[in-house]
Amino acid sequence: MTGFKKRIRMTVGFGLIATLSACGGSGSLSGSNPLGSIGSLGGGGENATTTQASRTRGAESVAVNRYLWAASLDVLSFLPVESVDPFTGVIVMGYGTPPGGSRAYRATIYITDPALDARSLNVSLLTRSGPAAAETTRAIE
Repeated sequence: MTGFKKRIRMTVGFGLIATLSACGGSGSLSGSNPLGSIGSLGGGGENATTTQASRTRGAESVAVNRYLWAASLDVLSFLPVESVDPFTGVIVMGYGTPPGGSRAYRATIYITDPALDARSLNVSLLTRSGPAAAETTRAIE
């Protein structure tokens, strides 16, 4: 059973890496938006070198890495989106069943830092009967 868990973790990890690498492109960013409408969630006014959506609330500045944002939405695309806040980095997903699975999950994603780093991504996974197993949450992260 431990080998199976290891395979799942590796598969999810490679999937996340592939998703993140697909976000990168070649060429200039001037005049094009590689993420389509996701980049315009900040209300416009972003320049070509900006790789994060940011907003100032009071004296606090909050920044979110948009590549982690897009990858999170892509990896958990089997879950319906309930609410999003690109300025604080919170995505709340509704209940959904993964392809080939039998258990329904619900996820809350919190992106804490503008850095493209795995430590910037926090995932909370729930089932209808309570929190999901820790290894399942780690596999998704």
